[in-house]
Amino acid sequence: MVGAAVIGIKQVKENYMPEGLADSKLLSEKRREELYEPLQKWCTTWAVGSCTNTEIDEWGISYALGVAALKAISKVEEDIKKLRFSVNANTCAKLGADSGANSNFRIAAILDGPCDYIDKVANTFDAPYVPEPVKVHTLVKADRQCASVAAAAVLAKVTRDNLMVSLAKNPQYAAYDWASNKGYGSLAHRNAIKKVGPSDLHRLSWHL
Repeated sequence: MVGAAVIGIKQVKENYMPEGLADSKLLSEKRREELYEPLQKWCTTWAVGSCTNTEIDEWGISYALGVAALKAISKVEEDIKKLRFSVNANTCAKLGADSGANSNFRIAAILDGPCDYIDKVANTFDAPYVPEPVKVHTLVKADRQCASVAAAAVLAKVTRDNLMVSLAKNPQYAAYDWASNKGYGSLAHRNAIKKVGPSDLHRLSWHL
């Protein structure tokens, strides 16, 4: 799963972000959960894109990351266009003139890490459609320096963890204890795979 969080001029002018926002890896599970709803309200819009385990096995991790990121970007672009149309339509009604509701806009993205896995996937056969091209800037440890990246990471992490907890309630997956390990390779999780084998949701490969 890859998160995308859009921060607008309103948040910049207010010079405010939810208290305690930081790199999701430095936050406790409880703190991430506490930030989940405030971040949804704070962001202009946000989305989480995902790929399945079978897609990751077929495409490799890097390509799947790019596809998941483009899914999230496509969703936030759709939301931004709706917001712009709503604002401009109201302006048109007041002024009785065309205020450019369908005018183009540009989006830049800050991507955590040194590798741009988004541009490599954009416009390939399996890539989702993105209405507007995105100028990608990579930044190592961006989630420790940029509020929008930190917000996207927390939203994606909590979304994924909540999915794992939900899946853990299914008796089919009870042996793996996903409610506790969230699908990561804990000793109990690895032992369960040795004992009962992988499920239909496990990745079966590890290739970039």
